[in-house]
Amino acid sequence: MALIQVALIWVVYGVVVALLALVAAIFVYVYQSPRERSATVTIVSIFAITSLLATVLLLPVDVALVSSTTSSKLGQRKEWATQQKVDDILLTLKIVYYTLFSLDALLCLVVLPFTYFWYEEYDEVATEEGTQTIGKRLWGAFKYTIAFILLVVILFLVGFFVPVARDRSGGHYDLDFFKNLLTENHGERSLTFSLGLLMTIGTLIYAIYTGAGLALLPVALIKSAPAISAPTLTATTASELERNRERQHQLEGRNLGSDGSLPAKDRRELDALVREERTLVRRERLAAEASGENHSFLMKAWMKTEAIFRPIKLIGGLLLILVAIFIWVSMLLTGIDKAKNSICKSHCGYVLGHTQIFNPLNWILVKSAKVFPIDYVLFLLLVLLFFASSVVGIATVGIRFLWLKIFTIRKGHTSPQALLMATVMLILIALAINYSMAMMVAPQYSHFGPQTFCDHPLRHPGEQPNCTDHPNHIRPCSEVTDNPAAKNVCTPSVISTFLDRVTVNFSFFGVVDFWAQFVFLAVFLIVFITSLFRTPKLDEYQLDQDAEEDEEEGLLASTGRRFGATWQDITGRASKRTPAHRDEDDEDE
Repeated sequence: MALIQVALIWVVYGVVVALLALVAAIFVYVYQSPRERSATVTIVSIFAITSLLATVLLLPVDVALVSSTTSSKLGQRKEWATQQKVDDILLTLKIVYYTLFSLDALLCLVVLPFTYFWYEEYDEVATEEGTQTIGKRLWGAFKYTIAFILLVVILFLVGFFVPVARDRSGGHYDLDFFKNLLTENHGERSLTFSLGLLMTIGTLIYAIYTGAGLALLPVALIKSAPAISAPTLTATTASELERNRERQHQLEGRNLGSDGSLPAKDRRELDALVREERTLVRRERLAAEASGENHSFLMKAWMKTEAIFRPIKLIGGLLLILVAIFIWVSMLLTGIDKAKNSICKSHCGYVLGHTQIFNPLNWILVKSAKVFPIDYVLFLLLVLLFFASSVVGIATVGIRFLWLKIFTIRKGHTSPQALLMATVMLILIALAINYSMAMMVAPQYSHFGPQTFCDHPLRHPGEQPNCTDHPNHIRPCSEVTDNPAAKNVCTPSVISTFLDRVTVNFSFFGVVDFWAQFVFLAVFLIVFITSLFRTPKLDEYQLDQDAEEDEEEGLLASTGRRFGATWQDITGRASKRTPAHRDEDDEDE
């Protein structure tokens, strides 16, 4: 039975990884520019994104496997869960974790930079003439990648010799929990330092990009429904184009009897009308394409289907706002708990011995973990939300060096170089998401899941406590406990042990990672409030990028108009009173 349960957990993980590869392929396909597609860049990007998502989603597998060794109802280990069996499970998890972490680090520091230079080295003319061979291209990319290889070597050497936390007085290092975390093996210390450094860099990126993206993602879903429908846009543009040409005829007819030259005022107005005409003609063509003109039956059916399901995106956006606020509140409560009740504060990166402030999201995951794979589905949705938020944040803010924008991430317009840079950022953000999930979003779930132990006094020394008749003596497992029975029952997850080892051995990383979570919360709050009350730009601006018009109403006030535009797209008919007519009425008033 135990073997079947463990195998089932790994099978579910394998299926999820296959789905993640599909998600990564869709992401790359949607964002990559069709004109600049490169097979090498595409394959490497898909593989890297799959790897980073697989790393984050190993956490619920970790929790499920260590929790399968105990009975949460009795607070005891199951009969099959001998210490040897538990050690075998932990060793397997550790191998998978270190493999994925090492793969992520190599992809971020070596493979992706090499792919970047490999693409930059391509010369179409030289290749056609035969002067650029694959060997020359490989050497050209490799000689630039040598610097990154040296960086990896330096990182591991520094991690090999750097001293760990030596000031252990007053930091509760005498507790068995902390003694087990202190790394004495130099090889493990080197890997811990290197990944801790990458995770800290990723946390700084995560605080800005994912914080902003989590606030903007629900708003982006709501704004994806146009404030003006395609039929209405077509009718409005045609009306404006007709008035524009009529005014041009009036200006030209007014000067027919003269020597052909227009007064300066009329010339300026005519030039402005000609520019506006070009804009309106382009907008009319795009509106016709959006209405499905000159498209096949299947394409028109797809557009109608999109219009039918558009209200679901609106409702989904509103629900995501509630989910984002719920996550924000849960993280804030854990942050306050750690800052106030951590047993060693900055000495160990604010490790929390006992959870003392209720975290609702953590409670939901702990309760759902009793029935696998309910918690896995919830955690998968949570990780995909953070991943999508990171993508939205990168697409909105752009890839920048200080205030200078280097690359822009847009659907269907992302260059291969920008895609590779975004993938590097996503790998670093994924390491930060690992920390955030385990330490802020759901700390109890990530450390012990639903594991419990029996706190009933022993009748005879050496026996296992029995809470069959005393369910009120069953306690949840925690990092620090005085009861020796907990040490024989509770097994912390591998990822929580690794992250605690990073923060305890290198407390600087722990302090930066912890306080960066409050930066994340502050960025989310500022962007969320700003996005609610600023005036979003019309869909016409998206169709014509050089138009700079703003809506007169804010996002919340324009939601009803978006539902109306959706209905017009479904029926294919414009409203009897177009925005142009309403503007004329406003002028008459």
